[in-house]
Amino acid sequence: MKKIIRGLLNLPSNPAGCVATIGNFDGVHLGHQAVLQQLAMKGDTLGLPAVVITFEPQPNEFFATDKAPARLCRFREKVEALRCYSIQQLCVLKFNKQLAQMVADQFIQQLLVDGLNVKYLVVGDDFRFGKDRQGDFAMLQQAGEKQGFQVVNMHTFSIDSHRVSSTRIRLALEQGDLLLAEKLLGRPYRMSGRVAHGDKRGRTLGFPTANIHLHRHKVPLTGVYAVQLFGIAGEPIKGVANVGIRPTIVGLKRALLEVHLFDFERDIYGEHVQVHFLQKLRDEQKFSDLEALTKQIDCDSQQAKDYFGIKNQ
Repeated sequence: MKKIIRGLLNLPSNPAGCVATIGNFDGVHLGHQAVLQQLAMKGDTLGLPAVVITFEPQPNEFFATDKAPARLCRFREKVEALRCYSIQQLCVLKFNKQLAQMVADQFIQQLLVDGLNVKYLVVGDDFRFGKDRQGDFAMLQQAGEKQGFQVVNMHTFSIDSHRVSSTRIRLALEQGDLLLAEKLLGRPYRMSGRVAHGDKRGRTLGFPTANIHLHRHKVPLTGVYAVQLFGIAGEPIKGVANVGIRPTIVGLKRALLEVHLFDFERDIYGEHVQVHFLQKLRDEQKFSDLEALTKQIDCDSQQAKDYFGIKNQ
């Protein structure tokens, strides 16, 4: 990806035009990947740059902050995933009151025609846009015929006779079905962040952890998992992780990701890492005291080692 454009006022000049798609692309799953490949191929055929148009925050987060579902990925993670595809520009529109009140005709004219000079647009046939969701697929097609751009719907991408979607992946994660989530994503589910200093509680319990603040209002999974950590020398490094609010110790307001790495003693504070979730071991729970918690962590570690086939020295 060559460029990230933020806001309508910073849209690039595309005299020859571009090919584009619009969506949240939460998780950049196999369905999204099929669209990106479809877009890139059309861009190559026409000799035009491929542009992804997305929103921050996501529209459902703007309209229903507390009720919006947990994101599969943060914006930075989305950008990193999109870099794997032949996308030249990522156009990020700030979803605020002004954008929410923009009528559908204005959205088409200001963004697609005057702004990006779109020649080929890929959207879902259920895509709605503009004030009060007045704009739809048929309206885009009509505008395209008048303004000289083609509008096509995204090809449905199905696995096991069901459409691949962010909602389906979210449900799989909630149910602890990481194999299904991986099947739909095309890769293991992962979270990323920077390793930060904590209260060193894990160290005193005999299980030092790398603490990663997730900076999310909600997380799509909680509990204890067998994981692999990437982003530092020697990757992947096997371990066991907890995602949650640590109810036994303090009860955090936001979920924290804590990773205990096996046979690992290096200082990695400040490193930006990715944690791949491979197997759910149990739900997060509150224990009666630290001794009971320590015994359970030891059991969790052994269970994760068994998953990886690691024999105790």
